[in-house]
Amino acid sequence: MKITAGKAVITIMFLLSAGFVFTLLVSADSQSQEKAEYEESTPVAVSWAIPENVNFAGEAMPLQYFDTRESLDRELNATAYRHGSTLLTIKRAGRYFPEIEKILKEYGIPDDFKYLACAESDLSNVISPAGATGFWQIMEGTGRESGMIINREIDERYDLDKSTRFACKYFLKAYEKYGTWTMAAASYNNGLNGLNEQVDIQKETNYYDLLLNEETARYIFRIVSLKLVMAEPSKYGFNIGPGEMYRPVPCREVKVDTTVTSFEQFARQFDTNYKILKFLNPWLRKPFLTNSERREYTIRVPEKDARISAGL
Repeated sequence: MKITAGKAVITIMFLLSAGFVFTLLVSADSQSQEKAEYEESTPVAVSWAIPENVNFAGEAMPLQYFDTRESLDRELNATAYRHGSTLLTIKRAGRYFPEIEKILKEYGIPDDFKYLACAESDLSNVISPAGATGFWQIMEGTGRESGMIINREIDERYDLDKSTRFACKYFLKAYEKYGTWTMAAASYNNGLNGLNEQVDIQKETNYYDLLLNEETARYIFRIVSLKLVMAEPSKYGFNIGPGEMYRPVPCREVKVDTTVTSFEQFARQFDTNYKILKFLNPWLRKPFLTNSERREYTIRVPEKDARISAGL
């Protein structure tokens, strides 16, 4: 059969058009498949459900109020999605909670107050822009007034035992003043004077009925959110096995009431080094101790192979 030039051109154009349409269909199908795979693999942000009943130190949080519920919702989601910091706080709890819990129990303070240290410092010896220091964020003047030793060589705000005892004494005083643990905890953030001022102005003594500065208004909700997440981390997306928690470092106590000219040499006497000695005693701020007043200090030194056993 004879094919004219015009028919040949038309045939070629038809074939090219069909090929182009086929390519478009294949491309669109491929893109749809890639989009579906992407959507399946992309993490989806969820709003974590608020438990039906929530309390702080045995005192119920009035979740029937929209403002209370929304305040907890804000902090719970912030805590659950504050991945790095919250994850490390959970891990540190394995090392530091046993000591904090023991002291709280000794003073008759509810166990929930351990979460204040998490809210204050993420269980680390940090210094705030205002100068508040240590796990419990104690100001220099306040620490001195309570009898803590704070000088060029010693800063007991870095001592977990002494700073926790300072906090416990404060909580007892505040509880005696307000009659509720919730208000006692709130005053730790705002100060007795600051909270008293708002109580006088607003004629309210219930934390959940007071209009407070943003930091204090969020404080109890942040503490309770930490409690919820740290008590059940897997429920909020933190998959941390028991072996991943930081462990207490086995140590013993040594009494010192003389001058220590070199903590490097002191550490060698106990088969450790300057680094680990300072890790266990961050309140020692210099590589020596003049101790001209001949006070007795308790220094922690690691047990044999503690550096290894604490990491197993």
